[in-house]
Amino acid sequence: MNNQFAAIYCNNRMDDRHKMSGTHTEPSLLQIWDMGELQYNTWCSAPAQLAYAIALDDGCIWDMKWCPSGAWELPATSRKVPLMARLGLLAASFSSGKIKVYSLPHGDALATIKKSQSEGEVCQAPLICQVQSVAVLKVGSIQAGDSLQTGQCFCLDWLPVKPHNILAAGFYDGSVAFWNLTTKSQLQRVRSSNGSVTLYPYHCFIAHDHVVRTLTWCRASRDLMVTASDDRKLKFWDLRKTYEPVNIHRRYLSTEVCWPLLWSGICVVQECCYATYGQHGIHYIEAGYSGFKPYFMAPRRGTVWSTSFSDWLNTSVIADSVGEVIMILLPDLTSNPCNVKRTVDRRFPVTRAEMVQFPDSEGEEECNGQAQEPQTYSEVVKKYYLHFHDMDLRTFKNALQRAPVKHMQATEAKGTMALDRMPLDSLYKVRFNPNLCGQSWVLSAGQSGLVRAHCLRAMNSPVIDKMVRESEAQFSAMFLPQGAMPDNSTTMAVRHSTESTVQVT
Repeated sequence: MNNQFAAIYCNNRMDDRHKMSGTHTEPSLLQIWDMGELQYNTWCSAPAQLAYAIALDDGCIWDMKWCPSGAWELPATSRKVPLMARLGLLAASFSSGKIKVYSLPHGDALATIKKSQSEGEVCQAPLICQVQSVAVLKVGSIQAGDSLQTGQCFCLDWLPVKPHNILAAGFYDGSVAFWNLTTKSQLQRVRSSNGSVTLYPYHCFIAHDHVVRTLTWCRASRDLMVTASDDRKLKFWDLRKTYEPVNIHRRYLSTEVCWPLLWSGICVVQECCYATYGQHGIHYIEAGYSGFKPYFMAPRRGTVWSTSFSDWLNTSVIADSVGEVIMILLPDLTSNPCNVKRTVDRRFPVTRAEMVQFPDSEGEEECNGQAQEPQTYSEVVKKYYLHFHDMDLRTFKNALQRAPVKHMQATEAKGTMALDRMPLDSLYKVRFNPNLCGQSWVLSAGQSGLVRAHCLRAMNSPVIDKMVRESEAQFSAMFLPQGAMPDNSTTMAVRHSTESTVQVT
């Protein structure tokens, strides 16, 4: 079992604001955290620690994604100095309009190199590095250079099918661009004198009338993609003919979209600010193959900022502006999901952040006769503190009778919201662990600057246990030390997994 790592970015200060129109640069810090051995069926005993950080000068990071597979190497992989064993490839989109791809090493390998360079001196300060990216992705061409002003890059996505050599990104002017990371074309790949590589797109098209807020590839095809924009439209694209979309849905403002591997549709979270009687929440929208109407998975009384989907568990999680993380179990979507009854029984709270006022601040407010809510971080922490309500997800026994579930059902579609104070309890990002060995772990992060890990242990089943054992046996067989012989249990597990594989043509 190897440690799990998370890439995290946050603003330099708690009250920072960024303009969406026009590009800008500023110092930023990309953090790589060692989360320890996050096993799917046990709690992690070791605390998370900062492995290292990367100092950047390209502005704030709007989106970043790991390469789906094929980039990880064993920590014990021997490399000629200064090369190190690779943890993975990470692509990040910046407010400067650029996209950079970084080859990140394992933290232990980097610490060893740093220690050898410092002549054995031990430094307790966090390891912060300045690195050169593997490739810089720009819009334009060799002749045009950077004259094509597409604005900031707000979203990106790797090609989900192997060899993961295509990267797509959406920009402020509504355009979508595609880069081939392995191209040999001299028109698309330029190497400068300092050794850096600049890539230019092989295809661009105007997808929307406004900023492309999010985009995602179909997990089963390299030719299908969905984009969402602030022009309130969701568009499904066949990338072989991008002159017109395959399907268009006019929705509310879509904040994030994910495309499950098993189903022919997308999960989209929305902000209904343009509708008087609209409702925030998450929908499942079929791509057009079956003709099903949109399925309302969960209503929310606040803006849903982020969603993530686990193909291992057929489960979605969402994070919203009222500080709640909700887990939603999806039904069998091959049949019409609108016929599903009691959808509320498929939703469970993971955690809830509550802003609680300090007792002494209530007395001061009564004396001063002021009821104005704080607007900045320094003001709000003097008046409020955060109280986290976590649900025990080790089991679903008597779940509907528990206090967190009753609170969720009573307040998910109604209730008051304090819109005039700084949203210290808001959650802006939530992500499932994509690895099978840690598929029940979820990370959530928000305005408070806190990142919390949650284990959905109740979602485990005998099927998951069997899949994990077979996967670990295959991994052990693939990476045996030289001269070592596999034991009988490993051989039987690999043989069983191979025999149960069905080839699809």
